[in-house]
Amino acid sequence: MDINCGTYVLRNAQSAVEKGKLQEEDIDRALHNLFSVQLRLGLFDGDPRKGQFGKLGPKNVCTKEHKTLALEAARQGIVLLKNDKKLLPLNKKAVSSLAIIGPLANMANSLGGDYTGYPCDPQSLFEGLKAYVKKTSYAIGCLDVACVSDTQFHKAIIVAKRADFVIIVAGLDLSQETEEHDRVSLLLPGKQMSLVSSVAAASKKPVILVLTGGGPLDVSFAKGDPRIASILWIGYPGEAGAKALAEIIFGEYNPGGRLPMTWYPESFTEVSMTDMNMRPNPSRGYPGRTYRFYTGNRVYGFGGGLSYTNFTYKILSAPSKLSLSGSLSSNSRKRILQQGGERLSYINVNEITSCDSLRFYMQILVENVGNMDGGHVVMLFSRVPTVFRGAPEKQLVGFDRVHTISHRSTEMSILVDPCEHLSVANEQGKKIMLLGGHGLMLGDLEHFVTIQIY
Repeated sequence: MDINCGTYVLRNAQSAVEKGKLQEEDIDRALHNLFSVQLRLGLFDGDPRKGQFGKLGPKNVCTKEHKTLALEAARQGIVLLKNDKKLLPLNKKAVSSLAIIGPLANMANSLGGDYTGYPCDPQSLFEGLKAYVKKTSYAIGCLDVACVSDTQFHKAIIVAKRADFVIIVAGLDLSQETEEHDRVSLLLPGKQMSLVSSVAAASKKPVILVLTGGGPLDVSFAKGDPRIASILWIGYPGEAGAKALAEIIFGEYNPGGRLPMTWYPESFTEVSMTDMNMRPNPSRGYPGRTYRFYTGNRVYGFGGGLSYTNFTYKILSAPSKLSLSGSLSSNSRKRILQQGGERLSYINVNEITSCDSLRFYMQILVENVGNMDGGHVVMLFSRVPTVFRGAPEKQLVGFDRVHTISHRSTEMSILVDPCEHLSVANEQGKKIMLLGGHGLMLGDLEHFVTIQIY
Protein backbone atom coordinates (compact mmCIF):
# COMPACT_ATOMS: atom_id res chain seq x y z
CA MET A 1 0.00 0.00 0.00
CA ASP A 2 1.04 3.61 -0.47
CA ILE A 3 -0.82 5.28 2.39
CA ASN A 4 -2.26 4.31 5.76
CA CYS A 5 -5.43 6.09 6.86
CA GLY A 6 -4.56 6.04 10.55
CA THR A 7 -1.44 5.81 12.73
CA TYR A 8 -0.33 2.19 12.32
CA VAL A 9 2.47 2.91 9.83
CA LEU A 10 3.52 6.00 11.77
CA ARG A 11 3.93 3.88 14.91
CA ASN A 12 5.52 0.79 13.34
CA ALA A 13 7.43 1.72 10.17
CA GLN A 14 10.70 2.68 11.87
CA SER A 15 10.84 -0.60 13.77
CA ALA A 16 9.98 -2.55 10.60
CA VAL A 17 12.87 -0.88 8.73
CA GLU A 18 15.30 -1.60 11.56
CA LYS A 19 14.25 -5.27 11.57
CA GLY A 20 14.60 -5.53 7.80
CA LYS A 21 10.90 -6.25 7.28
CA LEU A 22 10.36 -3.04 5.32
CA GLN A 23 12.84 -2.01 2.64
CA GLU A 24 13.79 1.55 1.72
CA GLU A 25 12.77 0.90 -1.89
CA ASP A 26 9.25 0.07 -0.66
CA ILE A 27 9.06 3.48 0.99
CA ASP A 28 10.47 5.15 -2.13
CA ARG A 29 7.80 3.49 -4.27
CA ALA A 30 5.02 4.69 -1.98
CA LEU A 31 6.42 8.24 -1.90
CA HIS A 32 6.78 8.25 -5.70
CA ASN A 33 3.13 7.32 -6.14
CA LEU A 34 1.91 9.81 -3.55
CA PHE A 35 3.94 12.72 -4.90
CA SER A 36 2.91 11.83 -8.46
CA VAL A 37 -0.72 12.37 -7.50
CA GLN A 38 0.11 15.62 -5.71
CA LEU A 39 1.99 16.83 -8.79
CA ARG A 40 -1.00 16.05 -10.99
CA LEU A 41 -3.19 18.05 -8.60
CA GLY A 42 -0.86 21.04 -9.02
CA LEU A 43 0.08 21.23 -5.34
CA PHE A 44 3.67 22.22 -6.20
CA ASP A 45 2.75 24.87 -8.77
CA GLY A 46 2.92 27.87 -6.45
CA ASP A 47 0.01 29.47 -4.63
CA PRO A 48 -2.76 26.83 -4.65
CA ARG A 49 -5.37 29.62 -4.67
CA LYS A 50 -4.26 30.41 -8.20
CA GLY A 51 -4.50 26.81 -9.36
CA GLN A 52 -7.36 25.01 -11.10
CA PHE A 53 -9.07 24.22 -7.78
CA GLY A 54 -8.16 27.47 -6.03
CA LYS A 55 -11.51 29.16 -6.45
CA LEU A 56 -13.57 26.30 -5.08
CA GLY A 57 -15.43 27.21 -1.90
CA PRO A 58 -18.79 27.09 -0.11
CA LYS A 59 -20.56 28.46 -3.18
CA ASN A 60 -19.63 25.25 -5.04
CA VAL A 61 -21.41 23.07 -2.49
CA CYS A 62 -25.12 22.30 -2.82
CA THR A 63 -25.37 23.66 -6.34
CA LYS A 64 -28.29 22.70 -8.55
CA GLU A 65 -26.02 20.34 -10.51
CA HIS A 66 -24.88 18.57 -7.35
CA LYS A 67 -28.43 18.14 -6.05
CA THR A 68 -29.55 16.78 -9.41
CA LEU A 69 -26.68 14.28 -9.38
CA ALA A 70 -27.49 13.18 -5.82
CA LEU A 71 -31.11 12.56 -6.81
CA GLU A 72 -30.20 10.61 -9.93
CA ALA A 73 -27.70 8.48 -7.99
CA ALA A 74 -30.37 7.65 -5.41
CA ARG A 75 -32.91 6.80 -8.12
CA GLN A 76 -30.54 4.48 -9.95
CA GLY A 77 -29.36 2.77 -6.75
CA ILE A 78 -32.76 1.70 -5.39
CA VAL A 79 -33.50 -1.99 -6.04
CA LEU A 80 -36.99 -3.48 -6.39
CA LEU A 81 -36.72 -7.03 -5.03
CA LYS A 82 -40.38 -8.08 -4.90
CA ASN A 83 -43.58 -6.75 -6.44
CA ASP A 84 -46.41 -9.27 -6.15
CA LYS A 85 -49.50 -8.58 -8.27
CA LYS A 86 -47.83 -5.32 -9.37
CA LEU A 87 -48.76 -3.50 -6.18
CA LEU A 88 -46.23 -0.84 -7.12
CA PRO A 89 -46.35 1.78 -8.40
CA LEU A 90 -49.12 3.33 -6.34
CA ASN A 91 -51.47 5.85 -7.91
CA LYS A 92 -51.23 8.84 -5.58
CA LYS A 93 -54.70 10.02 -6.65
CA ALA A 94 -56.13 6.70 -5.47
CA VAL A 95 -54.28 6.62 -2.11
CA SER A 96 -56.46 8.20 0.55
CA SER A 97 -53.96 7.76 3.40
CA LEU A 98 -50.52 6.36 4.15
CA ALA A 99 -48.93 4.92 7.26
CA ILE A 100 -45.14 4.95 7.56
CA ILE A 101 -43.81 2.59 10.24
CA GLY A 102 -40.30 2.07 11.61
CA PRO A 103 -37.53 3.82 13.56
CA LEU A 104 -35.58 4.60 10.35
CA ALA A 105 -38.55 6.20 8.62
CA ASN A 106 -38.23 9.57 10.34
CA MET A 107 -34.46 9.87 10.68
CA ALA A 108 -33.02 12.06 7.92
CA ASN A 109 -29.49 11.67 9.27
CA SER A 110 -29.54 7.88 8.83
CA LEU A 111 -29.65 7.98 5.01
CA GLY A 112 -26.04 8.96 4.38
CA GLY A 113 -24.19 5.96 5.74
CA ASP A 114 -20.56 6.10 6.84
CA TYR A 115 -17.96 8.68 5.72
CA THR A 116 -20.59 11.05 4.39
CA GLY A 117 -20.70 14.82 4.28
CA TYR A 118 -23.39 17.15 5.53
CA PRO A 119 -26.55 16.90 3.39
CA CYS A 120 -27.76 20.05 1.65
CA ASP A 121 -31.46 19.61 2.39
CA PRO A 122 -31.89 16.65 4.76
CA GLN A 123 -35.28 15.01 4.49
CA SER A 124 -36.59 11.86 6.16
CA LEU A 125 -38.39 9.14 4.23
CA PHE A 126 -41.58 10.10 6.08
CA GLU A 127 -41.27 13.73 4.90
CA GLY A 128 -40.56 12.63 1.34
CA LEU A 129 -43.65 10.42 1.19
CA LYS A 130 -45.87 12.97 2.94
CA ALA A 131 -45.19 15.37 0.06
CA TYR A 132 -47.19 12.97 -2.14
CA VAL A 133 -50.00 12.06 0.25
CA LYS A 134 -51.02 14.74 2.76
CA LYS A 135 -52.82 12.32 5.05
CA THR A 136 -49.68 10.43 6.04
CA SER A 137 -49.19 9.12 9.59
CA TYR A 138 -46.04 7.90 11.30
CA ALA A 139 -45.35 5.42 14.08
CA ILE A 140 -41.88 4.54 15.32
CA GLY A 141 -42.65 0.86 16.00
CA CYS A 142 -39.28 0.34 17.73
CA LEU A 143 -37.54 2.88 19.94
CA ASP A 144 -34.37 2.46 17.88
CA VAL A 145 -32.88 0.26 15.16
CA ALA A 146 -31.68 -2.33 17.70
CA CYS A 147 -35.39 -2.86 18.51
CA VAL A 148 -34.95 -4.76 21.77
CA SER A 149 -38.47 -3.91 22.95
CA ASP A 150 -41.95 -4.32 21.46
CA THR A 151 -43.58 -1.66 23.65
CA GLN A 152 -44.27 0.56 20.64
CA PHE A 153 -45.81 -2.19 18.48
CA HIS A 154 -49.36 -1.47 19.64
CA LYS A 155 -49.28 2.16 18.45
CA ALA A 156 -47.79 1.06 15.11
CA ILE A 157 -50.55 -1.51 14.61
CA ILE A 158 -53.26 1.09 15.36
CA VAL A 159 -51.75 3.53 12.83
CA ALA A 160 -51.46 0.76 10.24
CA LYS A 161 -55.08 -0.34 10.67
CA ARG A 162 -56.33 3.18 9.95
CA ALA A 163 -54.34 3.68 6.74
CA ASP A 164 -55.19 2.86 3.15
CA PHE A 165 -51.62 1.72 2.40
CA VAL A 166 -48.76 0.88 4.76
CA ILE A 167 -45.01 1.30 4.20
CA ILE A 168 -42.66 -0.32 6.73
CA VAL A 169 -39.06 0.87 6.90
CA ALA A 170 -36.71 -1.70 8.42
CA GLY A 171 -33.07 -2.67 8.18
CA LEU A 172 -29.74 -1.30 9.33
CA ASP A 173 -27.98 1.91 10.22
CA LEU A 174 -24.52 2.74 11.58
CA SER A 175 -25.46 1.49 15.04
CA GLN A 176 -25.53 -2.00 13.48
CA GLU A 177 -22.76 -1.89 10.88
CA THR A 178 -19.76 0.36 10.66
CA GLU A 179 -15.99 0.26 10.79
CA GLU A 180 -14.84 -1.78 13.82
CA HIS A 181 -18.42 -2.91 14.48
CA ASP A 182 -19.29 -6.23 12.81
CA ARG A 183 -22.72 -7.81 12.60
CA VAL A 184 -23.14 -11.31 14.01
CA SER A 185 -26.44 -12.04 12.26
CA LEU A 186 -27.92 -11.53 8.81
CA LEU A 187 -31.44 -11.23 10.23
CA LEU A 188 -33.16 -7.91 10.89
CA PRO A 189 -31.94 -6.52 14.25
CA GLY A 190 -33.80 -7.33 17.45
CA LYS A 191 -37.58 -7.54 17.11
CA GLN A 192 -37.77 -5.82 13.72
CA MET A 193 -38.92 -9.01 12.01
CA SER A 194 -41.77 -9.32 14.50
CA LEU A 195 -42.70 -5.66 13.93
CA VAL A 196 -42.87 -6.16 10.16
CA SER A 197 -45.02 -9.29 10.45
CA SER A 198 -47.34 -7.77 13.08
CA VAL A 199 -47.97 -4.64 11.03
CA ALA A 200 -48.43 -6.66 7.83
CA ALA A 201 -51.03 -8.80 9.58
CA ALA A 202 -52.92 -5.70 10.79
CA SER A 203 -52.91 -3.83 7.47
CA LYS A 204 -56.02 -3.80 5.27
CA LYS A 205 -53.90 -4.42 2.19
CA PRO A 206 -50.52 -6.03 1.49
CA VAL A 207 -47.71 -3.78 2.71
CA ILE A 208 -44.56 -2.32 1.17
CA LEU A 209 -41.28 -3.13 2.94
CA VAL A 210 -38.39 -0.68 2.51
CA LEU A 211 -34.97 -1.99 3.60
CA THR A 212 -32.03 0.22 4.53
CA GLY A 213 -28.35 -0.50 5.14
CA GLY A 214 -25.26 -1.51 3.25
CA GLY A 215 -25.05 -5.23 3.97
CA PRO A 216 -27.11 -8.27 2.98
CA LEU A 217 -30.19 -9.20 4.99
CA ASP A 218 -31.94 -12.53 5.38
CA VAL A 219 -35.54 -11.43 4.81
CA SER A 220 -36.77 -14.85 3.69
CA PHE A 221 -39.79 -14.39 5.93
CA ALA A 222 -40.85 -11.30 3.96
CA LYS A 223 -39.96 -12.75 0.58
CA GLY A 224 -42.40 -15.61 1.15
CA ASP A 225 -45.15 -13.65 2.92
CA PRO A 226 -48.07 -12.69 0.62
CA ARG A 227 -49.03 -9.95 3.07
CA ILE A 228 -45.77 -8.21 2.10
CA ALA A 229 -46.35 -7.49 -1.57
CA SER A 230 -43.33 -5.33 -2.39
CA ILE A 231 -39.77 -5.09 -1.11
CA LEU A 232 -37.43 -2.20 -1.96
CA TRP A 233 -33.78 -1.98 -0.92
CA ILE A 234 -32.54 1.60 -0.73
CA GLY A 235 -29.14 1.02 0.92
CA TYR A 236 -27.82 4.36 2.14
CA PRO A 237 -29.36 6.57 -0.56
CA GLY A 238 -27.96 9.91 0.59
CA GLU A 239 -29.56 13.33 0.90
CA ALA A 240 -32.02 12.80 -1.99
CA GLY A 241 -33.06 9.31 -0.91
CA ALA A 242 -36.47 10.36 0.41
CA LYS A 243 -37.48 12.02 -2.84
CA ALA A 244 -36.09 9.17 -4.95
CA LEU A 245 -38.02 6.58 -2.94
CA ALA A 246 -41.26 8.55 -3.19
CA GLU A 247 -40.81 8.96 -6.96
CA ILE A 248 -40.40 5.19 -7.34
CA ILE A 249 -43.28 4.23 -5.06
CA PHE A 250 -45.64 6.58 -6.93
CA GLY A 251 -44.41 5.68 -10.41
CA GLU A 252 -42.63 8.87 -11.41
CA TYR A 253 -39.43 6.87 -11.80
CA ASN A 254 -39.09 3.25 -12.91
CA PRO A 255 -36.67 1.32 -10.64
CA GLY A 256 -33.74 -0.31 -12.41
CA GLY A 257 -31.17 -0.90 -9.68
CA ARG A 258 -29.36 -4.22 -9.25
CA LEU A 259 -28.07 -5.81 -6.04
CA PRO A 260 -24.30 -5.32 -5.76
CA MET A 261 -23.86 -8.39 -3.55
CA THR A 262 -25.31 -11.81 -2.80
CA TRP A 263 -27.83 -11.88 0.05
CA TYR A 264 -27.07 -15.03 2.01
CA PRO A 265 -29.37 -16.87 4.44
CA GLU A 266 -28.73 -16.69 8.18
CA SER A 267 -27.08 -20.14 8.02
CA PHE A 268 -24.14 -18.52 6.22
CA THR A 269 -23.09 -16.98 9.57
CA GLU A 270 -22.04 -20.49 10.61
CA VAL A 271 -19.21 -20.29 8.07
CA SER A 272 -16.00 -19.17 9.77
CA MET A 273 -15.27 -15.55 8.94
CA THR A 274 -11.56 -16.41 8.90
CA ASP A 275 -12.02 -18.97 6.11
CA MET A 276 -10.95 -16.97 3.08
CA ASN A 277 -11.34 -19.77 0.54
CA MET A 278 -13.48 -18.55 -2.33
CA ARG A 279 -14.20 -21.96 -3.86
CA PRO A 280 -16.68 -24.39 -2.29
CA ASN A 281 -15.56 -27.59 -0.64
CA PRO A 282 -18.45 -30.09 -0.45
CA SER A 283 -16.40 -32.58 1.57
CA ARG A 284 -16.48 -30.25 4.58
CA GLY A 285 -19.78 -28.54 3.84
CA TYR A 286 -18.17 -25.26 2.79
CA PRO A 287 -20.41 -23.39 0.28
CA GLY A 288 -17.84 -20.94 -1.12
CA ARG A 289 -18.07 -17.17 -1.29
CA THR A 290 -19.47 -14.50 -3.63
CA TYR A 291 -21.77 -14.96 -6.62
CA ARG A 292 -18.87 -16.50 -8.57
CA PHE A 293 -18.42 -19.57 -6.36
CA TYR A 294 -21.19 -19.74 -3.74
CA THR A 295 -23.29 -22.91 -4.14
CA GLY A 296 -25.71 -22.55 -1.24
CA ASN A 297 -29.21 -21.10 -1.09
CA ARG A 298 -29.64 -17.40 -1.75
CA VAL A 299 -32.22 -14.99 -0.38
CA TYR A 300 -31.53 -12.70 -3.35
CA GLY A 301 -28.71 -13.04 -5.86
CA PHE A 302 -26.05 -10.63 -7.05
CA GLY A 303 -27.44 -8.52 -9.88
CA GLY A 304 -31.04 -9.14 -8.87
CA GLY A 305 -33.59 -6.38 -9.38
CA LEU A 306 -37.03 -5.87 -10.91
CA SER A 307 -38.66 -3.14 -12.96
CA TYR A 308 -42.20 -1.87 -13.53
CA THR A 309 -41.78 -2.98 -17.14
CA ASN A 310 -40.21 -6.00 -18.89
CA PHE A 311 -37.16 -6.17 -21.10
CA THR A 312 -36.03 -8.76 -23.64
CA TYR A 313 -32.64 -9.24 -25.30
CA LYS A 314 -31.48 -10.17 -28.75
CA ILE A 315 -27.83 -10.79 -29.60
CA LEU A 316 -27.14 -8.92 -32.83
CA SER A 317 -23.54 -9.96 -33.30
CA ALA A 318 -20.80 -11.91 -31.54
CA PRO A 319 -18.22 -14.36 -32.89
CA SER A 320 -18.85 -18.08 -32.58
CA LYS A 321 -15.16 -18.94 -32.97
CA LEU A 322 -11.91 -17.33 -31.85
CA SER A 323 -8.55 -18.45 -33.21
CA LEU A 324 -5.45 -17.90 -31.10
CA SER A 325 -3.29 -18.35 -34.19
CA GLY A 326 -1.06 -15.30 -34.55
CA SER A 327 -1.59 -14.28 -30.92
CA LEU A 328 0.72 -16.82 -29.29
CA SER A 329 4.40 -16.54 -28.42
CA SER A 330 6.86 -18.77 -30.23
CA ASN A 331 7.35 -21.06 -27.20
CA SER A 332 3.66 -21.45 -26.39
CA ARG A 333 2.03 -24.83 -26.71
CA LYS A 334 -1.22 -26.58 -26.01
CA ARG A 335 -1.21 -28.21 -22.60
CA ILE A 336 -3.33 -31.02 -21.22
CA LEU A 337 -4.96 -30.99 -17.81
CA GLN A 338 -6.28 -34.27 -16.42
CA GLN A 339 -9.28 -33.85 -14.11
CA GLY A 340 -10.99 -37.09 -13.18
CA GLY A 341 -11.87 -38.76 -16.46
CA GLU A 342 -11.65 -35.49 -18.42
CA ARG A 343 -8.71 -34.34 -20.54
CA LEU A 344 -8.85 -30.56 -20.88
CA SER A 345 -6.73 -28.63 -23.37
CA TYR A 346 -5.57 -25.14 -22.42
CA ILE A 347 -3.12 -22.33 -23.10
CA ASN A 348 -1.35 -20.25 -20.46
CA VAL A 349 -2.64 -16.68 -20.74
CA ASN A 350 0.87 -15.26 -20.26
CA GLU A 351 1.85 -16.99 -23.51
CA ILE A 352 -0.70 -14.94 -25.47
CA THR A 353 1.22 -12.01 -26.92
CA SER A 354 -1.70 -10.01 -28.28
CA CYS A 355 -4.76 -10.05 -26.04
CA ASP A 356 -5.98 -6.83 -27.66
CA SER A 357 -6.39 -8.53 -31.02
CA LEU A 358 -8.78 -11.08 -29.47
CA ARG A 359 -11.17 -8.52 -28.02
CA PHE A 360 -14.62 -8.17 -29.49
CA TYR A 361 -17.91 -6.41 -28.82
CA MET A 362 -21.16 -8.24 -28.26
CA GLN A 363 -23.85 -6.15 -29.94
CA ILE A 364 -27.16 -6.37 -28.09
CA LEU A 365 -30.70 -5.21 -28.80
CA VAL A 366 -32.66 -4.35 -25.65
CA GLU A 367 -36.43 -4.15 -26.13
CA ASN A 368 -38.85 -2.69 -23.61
CA VAL A 369 -41.94 -4.88 -24.03
CA GLY A 370 -43.88 -3.26 -21.18
CA ASN A 371 -46.00 -0.15 -20.82
CA MET A 372 -43.57 2.11 -18.96
CA ASP A 373 -40.34 3.80 -20.04
CA GLY A 374 -37.36 2.86 -17.92
CA GLY A 375 -33.66 2.40 -17.40
CA HIS A 376 -32.28 -1.12 -17.40
CA VAL A 377 -28.89 -2.48 -16.38
CA VAL A 378 -27.72 -5.08 -18.90
CA MET A 379 -25.30 -7.58 -17.32
CA LEU A 380 -23.21 -10.00 -19.37
CA PHE A 381 -21.71 -13.05 -17.64
CA SER A 382 -19.32 -15.75 -18.85
CA ARG A 383 -18.87 -19.36 -17.80
CA VAL A 384 -16.80 -22.37 -18.73
CA PRO A 385 -19.23 -25.13 -19.75
CA THR A 386 -16.54 -27.79 -19.70
CA VAL A 387 -16.16 -29.43 -16.29
CA PHE A 388 -13.20 -27.67 -14.70
CA ARG A 389 -12.54 -28.01 -10.99
CA GLY A 390 -12.37 -24.58 -9.37
CA ALA A 391 -14.01 -22.66 -12.22
CA PRO A 392 -16.56 -20.03 -11.15
CA GLU A 393 -20.25 -20.71 -11.62
CA LYS A 394 -20.22 -17.55 -13.71
CA GLN A 395 -18.37 -14.25 -13.75
CA LEU A 396 -19.35 -10.75 -14.75
CA VAL A 397 -17.93 -9.58 -18.08
CA GLY A 398 -19.45 -6.12 -18.12
CA PHE A 399 -22.61 -4.10 -17.66
CA ASP A 400 -24.22 -0.89 -18.83
CA ARG A 401 -27.43 1.01 -18.19
CA VAL A 402 -29.68 1.85 -21.11
CA HIS A 403 -32.91 3.85 -21.11
CA THR A 404 -35.57 2.40 -23.36
CA ILE A 405 -38.98 3.83 -24.23
CA SER A 406 -42.01 1.59 -23.86
CA HIS A 407 -42.42 -0.78 -26.83
CA ARG A 408 -39.19 0.49 -28.35
CA SER A 409 -35.71 -1.00 -28.53
CA THR A 410 -32.19 0.27 -27.91
CA GLU A 411 -28.90 -1.06 -29.28
CA MET A 412 -25.86 -1.30 -27.04
CA SER A 413 -22.60 -3.22 -26.81
CA ILE A 414 -20.36 -4.78 -24.18
CA LEU A 415 -16.63 -5.36 -24.69
CA VAL A 416 -15.36 -8.91 -24.14
CA ASP A 417 -11.65 -9.40 -23.44
CA PRO A 418 -11.03 -13.17 -23.72
CA CYS A 419 -7.75 -13.00 -21.80
CA GLU A 420 -9.62 -11.47 -18.87
CA HIS A 421 -13.18 -12.70 -19.17
CA LEU A 422 -12.77 -16.18 -20.67
CA SER A 423 -9.84 -17.31 -18.55
CA VAL A 424 -9.80 -19.13 -15.22
CA ALA A 425 -7.21 -19.62 -12.50
CA ASN A 426 -5.69 -23.07 -12.06
CA GLU A 427 -4.74 -24.58 -8.71
CA GLN A 428 -1.40 -22.76 -8.83
CA GLY A 429 -3.19 -19.44 -9.27
CA LYS A 430 -2.04 -18.97 -12.88
CA LYS A 431 -4.48 -17.79 -15.52
CA ILE A 432 -5.23 -20.32 -18.21
CA MET A 433 -7.59 -20.27 -21.18
CA LEU A 434 -9.40 -23.52 -21.86
CA LEU A 435 -9.79 -24.50 -25.49
CA GLY A 436 -13.30 -25.33 -26.61
CA GLY A 437 -16.66 -23.78 -25.80
CA HIS A 438 -17.22 -20.79 -23.53
CA GLY A 439 -20.67 -19.46 -22.66
CA LEU A 440 -21.69 -15.80 -22.65
CA MET A 441 -24.92 -15.38 -20.70
CA LEU A 442 -27.34 -12.51 -21.17
CA GLY A 443 -30.46 -13.01 -19.09
CA ASP A 444 -31.98 -16.27 -20.33
CA LEU A 445 -29.87 -16.25 -23.51
CA GLU A 446 -26.53 -18.00 -23.87
CA HIS A 447 -24.11 -17.58 -26.76
CA PHE A 448 -21.19 -19.97 -27.18
CA VAL A 449 -17.72 -18.97 -28.36
CA THR A 450 -15.31 -21.75 -29.29
CA ILE A 451 -11.64 -20.97 -28.64
CA GLN A 452 -9.20 -22.87 -30.83
CA ILE A 453 -5.53 -22.60 -31.73
CA TYR A 454 -6.00 -22.71 -35.51
